[in-house]
Amino acid sequence: MNSRRPLAELTPADRHRAVAAGFTEHVALVRDWDAPTPVEGWVVRDIVAHLVNWFTDFLSAGGQKLPPGPDVQTDPAAAWQAHVEGVQALLDGATAESEFTHPMVGTHRLNNAIDQFYTSDVFMHTWDLATAIGRAPNLDPAFATQLLDGMAGIEELLRSSGQYGPAVAVAFDADPVARLAGFIGRDPNWSKDSLPGS
Repeated sequence: MNSRRPLAELTPADRHRAVAAGFTEHVALVRDWDAPTPVEGWVVRDIVAHLVNWFTDFLSAGGQKLPPGPDVQTDPAAAWQAHVEGVQALLDGATAESEFTHPMVGTHRLNNAIDQFYTSDVFMHTWDLATAIGRAPNLDPAFATQLLDGMAGIEELLRSSGQYGPAVAVAFDADPVARLAGFIGRDPNWSKDSLPGS
């Protein structure tokens, strides 16, 4: 994921554009949607389905509807592309006055809600997708550090939500992306070639 400016310096709309482009680059190279991933119990298709489904539902709960797209189980790549375009259109059309009120997380500016709750999730799942297909994630280390610093302060809350597994220990000198992967419960050394039966 290479943008000319660090992700942390971008606007929410431009940050989503850059992060989603990195994820999309890996989506285009998937050859086996049923291949295993670093997320226990998930295949590659499930990573895309997770992002498309949970965020569509999240927006809908706050009164924001995305245009319907292809079925994510039948055509994950096309479903992802439609989803990305819908989310980007919301961000590009948002103004400083655009508010989003969700029954669970309260009221935020629309662009900030998408940035805080969703774009960071795409960033983290880019690691899962790239690793699953044997590619380097190419994630912005400074942004990984920013996410890790923010999440470390609410670790107990995150673990209790059930959305994150136990942290995986990493080397003391591990890079920020590996440390973020370990924090959210991924083994930074995971490889499909190391799985039983490979």
